[in-house]
Amino acid sequence: MSDLKYLDKLLADAKVIGLPLGDVTKFEYPTKYLVKTKNYNESFETPVLTAGKAFVLGYTEETYGIYKASKNSVIIFDDWTRDNKWVDFDFKAKSQVIRIISSSDSARFLLKYVYYWINTLPAEVIDGYHRVHWKRYYCKRKIPIPCPDDPEKSLAIQTEIVRILDAFTELTAELTAELTARKEQYNYYRDWMFSMIDPSVRKKENGKSCGKFIKQLLQDNNVVQMALEEVTTYQQPTRYLVRTQNYNDSFETPVLTAGKTFVLGYTDEKNGICKASKNPVIIFDDFTTANKWVDFDFKAKSSAMKIISSADNKRFLLKYIYYWMNTIPSGLVTGNHKRHWISTYSRYKIPIPCPHNLEKSLAIQSEIVRILDKFDRLSNSLCEGLPREIQLRQQQYEYYRSLLLSFPKHETLS
Repeated sequence: MSDLKYLDKLLADAKVIGLPLGDVTKFEYPTKYLVKTKNYNESFETPVLTAGKAFVLGYTEETYGIYKASKNSVIIFDDWTRDNKWVDFDFKAKSQVIRIISSSDSARFLLKYVYYWINTLPAEVIDGYHRVHWKRYYCKRKIPIPCPDDPEKSLAIQTEIVRILDAFTELTAELTAELTARKEQYNYYRDWMFSMIDPSVRKKENGKSCGKFIKQLLQDNNVVQMALEEVTTYQQPTRYLVRTQNYNDSFETPVLTAGKTFVLGYTDEKNGICKASKNPVIIFDDFTTANKWVDFDFKAKSSAMKIISSADNKRFLLKYIYYWMNTIPSGLVTGNHKRHWISTYSRYKIPIPCPHNLEKSLAIQSEIVRILDKFDRLSNSLCEGLPREIQLRQQQYEYYRSLLLSFPKHETLS
């Protein structure tokens, strides 16, 4: 990389020493920037930052006690969890455990250089949550500072490292924004195609080439609304529950759990495996209503699962049902820890095209699935498309971050 060769020249004969993080930074408690009201609204201007991964809690209309990070960027550090963020916009704070980190001398120590270095620290360096991590532990960590006796050269090296890492960060952000746009496009076409089944909507539509074949198939045929409980069957995961917790990535069978975690680990148990590789199923979390399409063999961890199948494969295509289920707005189902499938979901009405012409009905369902599968592969697959690209760029970024901030010898760098 030409960037690294240029940095290699800057580093030629450079002296690098480790200075305590407490010497190159200073921190401030968020007391005078704390928000007083809970009247948050996205139409308000000032973001309210909280500790941890949630980060932006909401937006406030308060106009006093605002930290002006748009003028002097800072690092927001969560003193309990050690999560940290680079902040270059004005904000108010919600949490007392936030620490606002700045450079102790901007003429010698570039704060964003410090930020990138902090994120090279292994997560296991400090154990335990709900501790005062910054002052007690982080301030004692030694950060490598190049050419400490030559501030001009030191800043030039720090700036070049930041420039290279910023470029990686911006590329990842662009790819992530593109992925978000793709997913929005996917959701739009998914909802549009299901709306096309409604005759009143279909008559108003004139274009959209991907729907022409569907419109041709539908023509003036009837569409019947049927309850999900009429087109699906479900079973409890009892017979597939894992017995041990001896999980290992080298084992073959994934263990699925309810909710967003999904794959809890891998087991070597051979009995009681759901053979979804032969007959795919929908895994439905009865508490949170999260659902997944599963076409591989698995064991189950959570009894809150429902394993959903088609009531009749010759009439109702299960993946068509799966895609339609994901058009249901999440706000329609409220309350946690309820048995949502029986009490709510099973009563939702799904549109079934041409129910009295099984061949035509399956042709329409199959065409909708084919189009949505294509969008899904582009936007969600880890083996192709943007998510894989983002993953590779993140790995590349982390590699070069570690390389640059370890100040390797001339041979390694070039």
